[in-house]
Amino acid sequence: MGLTAVSPSTAGHFFVSPQLLPGCFFTLINDSREYCSPHPQFLADNAMTEKTQSPATDDLRISEMKPLMPPRELMGEIPATPEVAETVAAARAGIKRVLDEEDDRLVVVVGPCSIHDPEAAIEYAKLLAAEQQKHADNLLIVMRVYFEKPRTTVGWKGLINDPGLDDSFEINRGLRTARGLLRDINAMGLPTGTEFLDLISPQYIADLVGWGAIGARTTESQGHRELSSGLSCPVGFKNGTSGNVQIAVDAICSAQRPHHFLSVTKEGTSAIFATTGNSDCHVILRGGAHTNYDAASIDSASELLTKANLPSRIMIDTSHANSRKKHTRQRYVCRDVCSQVSEGDSRIMGVMVESNLVEGNQSLGKGDLVRGKSVTDACIGWDETVLILQDLSDAVVARRNA
Repeated sequence: MGLTAVSPSTAGHFFVSPQLLPGCFFTLINDSREYCSPHPQFLADNAMTEKTQSPATDDLRISEMKPLMPPRELMGEIPATPEVAETVAAARAGIKRVLDEEDDRLVVVVGPCSIHDPEAAIEYAKLLAAEQQKHADNLLIVMRVYFEKPRTTVGWKGLINDPGLDDSFEINRGLRTARGLLRDINAMGLPTGTEFLDLISPQYIADLVGWGAIGARTTESQGHRELSSGLSCPVGFKNGTSGNVQIAVDAICSAQRPHHFLSVTKEGTSAIFATTGNSDCHVILRGGAHTNYDAASIDSASELLTKANLPSRIMIDTSHANSRKKHTRQRYVCRDVCSQVSEGDSRIMGVMVESNLVEGNQSLGKGDLVRGKSVTDACIGWDETVLILQDLSDAVVARRNA
């Protein structure tokens, strides 16, 4: 995160983690951490005593708490090499130039709806890296590498939350897998983009992310706006699930400003974070009650941005409500967007596409999984992805000549 001040709330030899059972602690012995049991005084303070019969009032619905490794520990295990850091920095700088209208390429965030199989993700990344080189003059390609999934009710919440896809919730393992995958993809020279859903997990992976998204369900969240104000990467805010674009505009206005909020440091201690604000934010149109990828919708979103004294820089999500949740319509949506770009509309700065090795999707818990096929939203297959990337590249060339 981009910070101006951090005020740790703990110091000395005891490291208290908010993920641990209150009253538990790590004690530092010869620079190694050992997890200790709850302090007797904590147990005494939280027990119902015979003398007072005071009822317990805290953690009544918590069944278990497990230690969570500090971000610094994971970053030490899986460090960003100079080559990886260069990929991340170059992607951020390139996207910033696109947002500032200093680069006329389209930013294309393309990849699986969610990552559940790291090996298949690497296979996809290798294919996409070749397309990146092919279209480098016209497209700034970022691989969509989503580890966290917001659910309307319940369901698999993503690789970080449940890497085993079996309700084992090995979150430490999930964080380790996510960071390792981001490192390996960036090592190919292919930048990565992800949605920031949890407010603590960015401390474990954000240094390896070239572009970030705040989803339709969280764009209106104050916590996510505060987080975005401190992220070091450009951030796209989606319109609300109903189609309300104003909340995304408001989110940009908020994220551009400095904020103070509570979070966890790289060492895992609670702290007050002071941010400088993020000037590299933009709107993502993903549809709602109606689609909003057409020219009239671009005009409407542009008017809202102008009214808020923000630049008209718009990314279009070809999936979700814009495709009416039918993955096969993504190329149809993309063709409409390409037509607008070809005619010279410079307000469209990017496109999002949900794509995988294999078309469609599949359900968890129903036999063996097909490699490279989504377990969340249905995606287009690789062959159609290649065609869409060519369409987008051709549209940029046409825009230059318009």
